[in-house]
Amino acid sequence: MARYTGPDCRLCRREGAKLFLKGDRCYSASCAMNRRAVAPGQHGAARKKVTEYGTQLREKQKIKRIYGLCEKQFHKYYEEADRQKGVTGANMLQLLERRLDNVVYRMGIGLSRSQARQLVNHAHITVNGKTVNIPSYIVKAGDVVAVKENKAGNKFFKELKERKPNGTLPKWLEFDLASLSGKVIALPEREDIAMDVREQLVVELYSK
Repeated sequence: MARYTGPDCRLCRREGAKLFLKGDRCYSASCAMNRRAVAPGQHGAARKKVTEYGTQLREKQKIKRIYGLCEKQFHKYYEEADRQKGVTGANMLQLLERRLDNVVYRMGIGLSRSQARQLVNHAHITVNGKTVNIPSYIVKAGDVVAVKENKAGNKFFKELKERKPNGTLPKWLEFDLASLSGKVIALPEREDIAMDVREQLVVELYSK
């Protein structure tokens, strides 16, 4: 599957917003959005007229890049959300939030979604006691997500226990840093997803 391998900070500058792709760096003065908050490229600082389509496209690209997905994979989430009852945009965000790599990130086990994805890929994470190495695995309410017992002694996880986590744990999750184990206590609602995104614009774009 094709994936972006360029500088993450370039994506934040292109979308004109912090996407929190680099972990601790995004909270520091070294963040590219603090130093040069203009779009990358020779004409990045130029004023451009944005059409309705352009606004919708940028919002889609922003959400895609936050979760680290390619177009085909992202569109499948939209189609699945559209088949469900309720508001399509909220359904789509709920599915994205329930991805295992995102849950690992939200619990603070991974410092960024890309790092969380790597932890899942390398079989460091279990769901209900069974190893799961598929980042797109969709968790359910009641699932227990934890660091694999024989990996908990790794240097990374030892240092994790000594760190002060960035951000606040969402209310639909609980996590115990001492045991490196957490639980999905409920499915996320739209108000639980504290991100500055306008998912309705994505629905309008795909509905054309």
